Amino acid sequence: MNTNERFFALKISSIMAIRMFGLFMIFPLFSVYAFQYTNTTPYLIGLAIGIYGLTQALLQIPFAYLSDQIGRKPILIIGLIIFFIGSVVAANATDITHVIMGRALQGGGAISAVLMAFLADFVSPQQRAKANAFVGMQIGMAFMLSLLMGPFIAVNLGISGLFWVIAGLAIIALAIVITLPHIKPQIQYKICVVNIKQVLTANLLRLNFSIFTLHLILTCAFIIIPVLLVENNIIAIDLKDNWKLYFPVILLSFVGMLPIIILAEKYHKTKPMLLIAISILIISQILFYQTLLNYTTFFILLTLFFIAFNALEAMLPALVSKTANTEKRGLAMGFYSTAQFLGAFVGGIFGGWIYNTHGLNSVFLFTAFVTIIWWLIMLLSYNK
Repeated sequence: MNTNERFFALKISSIMAIRMFGLFMIFPLFSVYAFQYTNTTPYLIGLAIGIYGLTQALLQIPFAYLSDQIGRKPILIIGLIIFFIGSVVAANATDITHVIMGRALQGGGAISAVLMAFLADFVSPQQRAKANAFVGMQIGMAFMLSLLMGPFIAVNLGISGLFWVIAGLAIIALAIVITLPHIKPQIQYKICVVNIKQVLTANLLRLNFSIFTLHLILTCAFIIIPVLLVENNIIAIDLKDNWKLYFPVILLSFVGMLPIIILAEKYHKTKPMLLIAISILIISQILFYQTLLNYTTFFILLTLFFIAFNALEAMLPALVSKTANTEKRGLAMGFYSTAQFLGAFVGGIFGGWIYNTHGLNSVFLFTAFVTIIWWLIMLLSYNK
């Protein structure tokens, strides 16, 4: 990429990372600390973690379509203001239902597809895969940092303070958006059956299903992982020592994902690398279900999980960008992001329900089953 492309990609990835960092920060701690709110149940914990995915799923396509019509920048500003309001609502909550309302509003700032389309607008087709992979890696890094910083902030400022920090992050993201150019798209179109068919080709549908499943698994995992850490005495009950586990996992998982990304992008081994990454996910979920957990086994399994997650998070949007029709890229990214966040919502609902009715460990059995179905679909039908 040239200097302008790199700088623009850095701005877009920073906005995306800041926003996802804010959404993810409750993941490593909420299951443990949520009982300080009134009327809390395991099911409502799962709903609070995953509800942002429902509002994201409902609004990604409208926001993406509007960005194709009136420009990316105004939609980004609107989305981040909604995200800020949701963070303030959650920060003032005393009942779990108010947290759920705040998280739903946070998800209402559904700008992921708009950001990815904006990036594709300014990066040449030859460099687009690199730019999307860069953004995907930034999202993975934001998630990893959220695992480190979320518990640290909550221990020192409380859950309310955590949400106030997230509101502050929304303001920082808005400041970056203001520096972006506003260009009204030259080609406008109506949402109709023909246009929708153009962004729902067989391969795009499989990629949408892939991101749906990946975030379903992620949300399910982080309903139960914080509780498992405490129940198995792997870290302290207040989670302040979680960095001792997560920090080396972060480093190793990023190193571990690099060969997968390089083989997929540089040597054009996309399908084999997708299948390998999904296979690693399957192995991690089955072993989480069957293995006696201590620090060492938890460390190994969590590292495997995040090697696969980070690799897939980087590869999938790049594949969508390469596959989608140029004029309707915003709409294509809207469907992709809808699938992503719908997966988070479904993961929160099913993860919380399974935890509530069948016990903590049964969630891993569910995620292993879903991942095996995903692997078979990609093996038998994905063409790349």
